[in-house]
Amino acid sequence: MDKQGNKRYWTITYGCQMNEADSEKINGQLEELGYLPGREMDEADIVILNTCSVRQNAEEKVYGKIGEIKPLKDKNPNLLIGIAGCMAQENRRKLIQRMPIIDFVIGPYNIHDLKDIITEKLQHESHVVLTQMKPSRVRDYSTLKASRKSDIFAWVPIMQGCNKFCTYCIVPYVRGRETSRTIEDIRAEVEALAAEGYKEITLLGQNVNSYGLDFKDGTDFSDLIRALDEVDGIERVRYMTSHPRDMTREMVDVMAASPKVARHMHLPVQHGDNEMLRRMNRGYTIEHFEEMVDYVREKMPDIVLTTDLITGFPGETEEMHRKTLDLLKKVRFDSAYTFIYSPRKGTPAASMEDQIPDDVKHRRLNEIMEVQNQISLEINREQEGKIVTILVEGPTRQDENHWFGRTSGNKMVVFPKSEDVAVGDLVRAKIDTAQTWLFKGEIVR
Repeated sequence: MDKQGNKRYWTITYGCQMNEADSEKINGQLEELGYLPGREMDEADIVILNTCSVRQNAEEKVYGKIGEIKPLKDKNPNLLIGIAGCMAQENRRKLIQRMPIIDFVIGPYNIHDLKDIITEKLQHESHVVLTQMKPSRVRDYSTLKASRKSDIFAWVPIMQGCNKFCTYCIVPYVRGRETSRTIEDIRAEVEALAAEGYKEITLLGQNVNSYGLDFKDGTDFSDLIRALDEVDGIERVRYMTSHPRDMTREMVDVMAASPKVARHMHLPVQHGDNEMLRRMNRGYTIEHFEEMVDYVREKMPDIVLTTDLITGFPGETEEMHRKTLDLLKKVRFDSAYTFIYSPRKGTPAASMEDQIPDDVKHRRLNEIMEVQNQISLEINREQEGKIVTILVEGPTRQDENHWFGRTSGNKMVVFPKSEDVAVGDLVRAKIDTAQTWLFKGEIVR
């Protein structure tokens, strides 16, 4: 509690954009209970860690943070400590057994219960663990108040869960089966955001290309895009993450024809070798992936294509690794998020033979990054001297006299602050200098 007697909350978010969206809903519930955002963790009456369990080191970070919070609990026994998210869903009561200072544990489907949990906890001295997976909760997600970090960008979850069971991934075990929100529900949320002045939304799902398949009535991601095209006020629609296995040519056609869908597609390939993809249980071949990329670029020549890559997966040979390097040179992604394979307890890959030594993993990662960074720089330099449209986001973290915005392709453009440019404006900018990760330019009057 602060000096004015206000109750304060402090949330820390780990992991993916879905967790970011969930944290906004968590904060909204806390504010409905009368809590205000904390200015620093020391003054908080409740601390919630919204966690990730994709990698082991993500979990260790959470335990480390709980250790940092313990002195605050010792100083203020009334401080409530909660663990939410995927790590909560996976470990459940084990979290409290390891760290008894934790007061409550809630899974991704139990954000709806947060207000009741806190009210009950303030009345009774007992630990609370709620991790039941309730697919019905996904469809009334929009009924939860959100405290959004931005006034122009908004996360919009469209589904929960994943059915793919990639052999390295824990997500299907902690997020459950794919459950979609209805088009009517999503559109209502987007219309409300537009009425509040939001300019850009990002549709979220572990695999947006399988949106609507659980309805079993022919509904798919194409239908959702068509519906959102009709919402006035929203300038850009983004989405993540796509899956090569479920993307169809019809989806590409609809996105290409959309006046709102941003020209950025994140399409994780994960590896350049078919045997590796089979061992990962990705459900497609490199040939299929390349055919889909060719079609996407045919329909959207200005598309910015990014991907995910895993190196050091069990059984990966030098020849397989070279195929990934060859894929980068052939496809020429604008950028790639690269990861060293890390065994995840509870997944099939963790017990596979032929685990790769760490030094080999790191060497292969560096080789992938060296190739991709050169390609990214070459692609970006082709934009020097061109004029692009950007959505202004505000000052950079390093210098308030320099602002930035993003292109439809999600490329960042940094420019000198201008008095007649405001956050949320769509403006034209001339690119002067291209770097690997961003552009430097100036506003064109």
